[in-house]
Amino acid sequence: MSMKLLTADIRERLLRNGRLQRQYAEQGEAEPDFLPVVKLFTPDAGCTWLLTEIDPEDPDLGFGLCDLGMGCPETGSVRISELESVRGRLGLPVERDRHFTPTKTLSAYAAEAWTHGAIRA
Repeated sequence: MSMKLLTADIRERLLRNGRLQRQYAEQGEAEPDFLPVVKLFTPDAGCTWLLTEIDPEDPDLGFGLCDLGMGCPETGSVRISELESVRGRLGLPVERDRHFTPTKTLSAYAAEAWTHGAIRA
Protein backbone atom coordinates (compact mmCIF):
# COMPACT_ATOMS: atom_id res chain seq x y z
CA MET A 1 0.00 0.00 0.00
CA SER A 2 1.42 3.38 -0.94
CA MET A 3 1.74 6.20 1.57
CA LYS A 4 0.11 9.53 0.90
CA LEU A 5 2.87 12.03 0.16
CA LEU A 6 1.16 14.97 1.85
CA THR A 7 -1.25 14.57 4.74
CA ALA A 8 -3.99 17.18 5.17
CA ASP A 9 -1.99 18.78 8.00
CA ILE A 10 1.23 18.95 5.95
CA ARG A 11 -0.63 20.34 2.93
CA GLU A 12 -2.24 23.06 5.10
CA ARG A 13 1.14 24.04 6.60
CA LEU A 14 2.67 24.23 3.10
CA LEU A 15 -0.25 26.37 1.88
CA ARG A 16 0.02 28.64 4.94
CA ASN A 17 3.69 29.26 4.10
CA GLY A 18 2.74 29.87 0.47
CA ARG A 19 0.21 32.50 1.52
CA LEU A 20 2.78 34.16 3.80
CA GLN A 21 5.34 34.13 0.98
CA ARG A 22 2.87 35.83 -1.37
CA GLN A 23 1.94 38.39 1.30
CA TYR A 24 5.60 39.31 1.89
CA ALA A 25 6.24 39.61 -1.86
CA GLU A 26 3.17 41.84 -2.36
CA GLN A 27 4.32 44.11 0.47
CA GLY A 28 7.86 44.25 -0.94
CA GLU A 29 9.32 42.71 2.20
CA ALA A 30 12.23 40.26 2.36
CA GLU A 31 11.19 36.69 1.64
CA PRO A 32 10.71 34.57 4.75
CA ASP A 33 13.21 31.74 5.25
CA PHE A 34 10.94 28.89 6.32
CA LEU A 35 11.80 25.66 8.04
CA PRO A 36 11.08 22.76 5.67
CA VAL A 37 7.64 21.29 6.32
CA VAL A 38 8.21 17.89 4.72
CA LYS A 39 11.04 15.72 3.42
CA LEU A 40 10.30 13.48 0.45
CA PHE A 41 12.75 10.97 -1.01
CA THR A 42 13.19 8.05 -3.38
CA PRO A 43 14.30 4.98 -1.43
CA ASP A 44 16.02 3.56 -4.52
CA ALA A 45 17.28 6.57 -6.52
CA GLY A 46 19.03 9.04 -4.19
CA CYS A 47 16.59 11.91 -4.76
CA THR A 48 15.42 14.18 -1.92
CA TRP A 49 13.06 17.14 -1.70
CA LEU A 50 12.67 19.47 1.30
CA LEU A 51 9.47 21.42 0.69
CA THR A 52 8.62 24.65 2.50
CA GLU A 53 5.50 25.85 0.71
CA ILE A 54 2.79 25.31 -1.88
CA ASP A 55 1.56 28.07 -4.18
CA PRO A 56 -1.98 28.94 -3.00
CA GLU A 57 -2.87 29.91 -6.60
CA ASP A 58 -1.60 26.56 -7.94
CA PRO A 59 -1.83 23.92 -5.16
CA ASP A 60 0.07 21.39 -7.30
CA LEU A 61 3.17 23.61 -7.29
CA GLY A 62 5.53 23.13 -4.36
CA PHE A 63 8.74 24.97 -3.56
CA GLY A 64 11.84 23.88 -1.72
CA LEU A 65 15.29 22.37 -2.01
CA CYS A 66 15.49 19.66 -4.66
CA ASP A 67 18.30 17.10 -4.94
CA LEU A 68 18.07 14.71 -7.88
CA GLY A 69 21.18 12.84 -6.78
CA MET A 70 23.50 14.32 -9.41
CA GLY A 71 25.65 16.47 -7.11
CA CYS A 72 23.93 19.80 -7.78
CA PRO A 73 20.98 20.41 -5.42
CA GLU A 74 18.98 23.56 -6.10
CA THR A 75 16.05 25.51 -4.76
CA GLY A 76 13.06 25.67 -7.03
CA SER A 77 9.54 24.57 -7.80
CA VAL A 78 8.25 21.05 -8.33
CA ARG A 79 4.86 19.64 -9.27
CA ILE A 80 3.42 17.47 -6.49
CA SER A 81 1.63 15.37 -9.13
CA GLU A 82 4.99 14.67 -10.81
CA LEU A 83 6.51 13.55 -7.51
CA GLU A 84 3.58 11.18 -7.04
CA SER A 85 4.38 9.56 -10.39
CA VAL A 86 8.19 9.30 -10.00
CA ARG A 87 9.63 5.81 -9.64
CA GLY A 88 13.23 4.95 -8.76
CA ARG A 89 15.47 2.29 -10.28
CA LEU A 90 13.61 -0.53 -8.55
CA GLY A 91 10.21 0.95 -9.31
CA LEU A 92 9.65 2.29 -5.79
CA PRO A 93 7.61 5.49 -5.43
CA VAL A 94 8.62 8.69 -3.66
CA GLU A 95 8.04 8.46 0.09
CA ARG A 96 7.58 10.93 2.91
CA ASP A 97 10.16 10.73 5.70
CA ARG A 98 7.83 10.34 8.67
CA HIS A 99 10.71 10.86 11.11
CA PHE A 100 12.03 14.11 9.62
CA THR A 101 12.21 17.06 12.01
CA PRO A 102 13.73 20.22 10.54
CA THR A 103 16.63 21.67 12.51
CA LYS A 104 17.33 24.73 10.34
CA THR A 105 15.85 26.98 7.70
CA LEU A 106 15.71 26.12 4.02
CA SER A 107 18.57 28.50 3.21
CA ALA A 108 20.77 26.76 5.80
CA TYR A 109 19.94 23.32 4.33
CA ALA A 110 20.66 24.74 0.85
CA ALA A 111 24.04 26.20 1.85
CA GLU A 112 25.05 22.87 3.36
CA ALA A 113 23.77 20.94 0.32
CA TRP A 114 25.72 23.17 -2.07
CA THR A 115 28.89 22.63 -0.02
CA HIS A 116 28.49 18.83 0.05
CA GLY A 117 26.74 18.31 -3.31
CA ALA A 118 23.74 16.69 -1.63
CA ILE A 119 21.01 17.37 0.91
CA ARG A 120 22.09 16.23 4.36
CA ALA A 121 18.87 15.97 6.35
